Amino acid sequence: MTRDILMPKWGLTMEEGTIVSWEIEVGDRIEVGDVIGVVETEKVEVDLESPVAGTVVRILVEEDETVDVGTVLVLVE
Repeated sequence: MTRDILMPKWGLTMEEGTIVSWEIEVGDRIEVGDVIGVVETEKVEVDLESPVAGTVVRILVEEDETVDVGTVLVLVE
């Protein structure tokens, strides 16, 4: 079963975030809490931690891309 990792909402006014870097690649095994990337918001850069465990099957958002809160970033199986 494939699960989505979404752009989280870390603050009341956060509407979007920019992927600064990915710390994962397709095929990597990740666990809950692993840092999978860095996201820049209006105010700060934040480590993006995985809410799920599994194998990364697809990264949907490129580095330096800005997306809305709730956008699917990564697919994990």
